[in-house]
Amino acid sequence: MPAAYSYDLRKKVMEALDEGESGETVAKRFKIGKTTLYEWKKRREKTGDFQSKKPGSVGYNHKITDWNAFTEFANEQGGKTQSEMAKLCGNISRQTIHRALKNIGFT
Repeated sequence: MPAAYSYDLRKKVMEALDEGESGETVAKRFKIGKTTLYEWKKRREKTGDFQSKKPGSVGYNHKITDWNAFTEFANEQGGKTQSEMAKLCGNISRQTIHRALKNIGFT
């Protein structure tokens, strides 16, 4: 993935747009893609700034956060299948139960 454009460049580009220069002309002058330019405009309209997004993935929302309680649950329900344990936990998939059991070393 290429590096993000500098904030200084973004600022100059947005100032040129604010002064009335067309998007196509600004994109050519600063050697950026028109799509990039319009993404910055949209981000500024939405958030009030055109700062780059933070790199990397945001991950996923972990369903199991209390590992002591889950370990106790696993010990109590150890004779059940992962699917049965997932149903007992509520809104958790069998795969999540599998990863959690692996995480606590439950076999």
